[in-house]
Amino acid sequence: MAVSARRGAPLSIEEICSTALRLMDEGGVAGLSMRKLAAELNVNPMSLYHHVDSKEALLAQICATAAERMPLPPDDGTPWQAQLRALALAYHRHAREHPAMWTYVQNHPEIVADRRMKLWEVLYRILRLAGVTEEELHRTGDVLYAFVSGFVMAEIRGHLPADREGIDRDFDTAIHLMIHGLAGFGRQAAHPD
Repeated sequence: MAVSARRGAPLSIEEICSTALRLMDEGGVAGLSMRKLAAELNVNPMSLYHHVDSKEALLAQICATAAERMPLPPDDGTPWQAQLRALALAYHRHAREHPAMWTYVQNHPEIVADRRMKLWEVLYRILRLAGVTEEELHRTGDVLYAFVSGFVMAEIRGHLPADREGIDRDFDTAIHLMIHGLAGFGRQAAHPD
């Protein structure tokens, strides 16, 4: 890691990503430029390119590591229903805190398609606990992801109540539907009559 003469401390990818995310929160994706980011970090813009190839690569890195900024439910023996609820709430909270990043992810499905993302690992673990078969794992995960993403999109576009209490209550209903639907899906798979 190179140390900037102006800065006096090594620059890390974590610092770059967290500062870039803050700039996105303040001004959207359009409000983030490599020059503006470098100024915020007190480095020469070229210093950033030792860590990322481009703005697009930086955005992909921020989105790919989003799960690391969420409190994901641990594999601790908690019932799958509670784990799915915790995961949905963490995802929803993160999307509400970082709507520009979340919208960018939704407009770049190749980022979400990376099944190595921690978010997918946790979701698949929970789905297995719920009785979802390996053959149905990806499809079921995709459907749940689309369900929650659609809910968040409806929030962002103003199709749901704007007050925080109403949104929380609405999302609680969505979680209830997911959990009970998934429980029914598991029973149906176990007894296909």
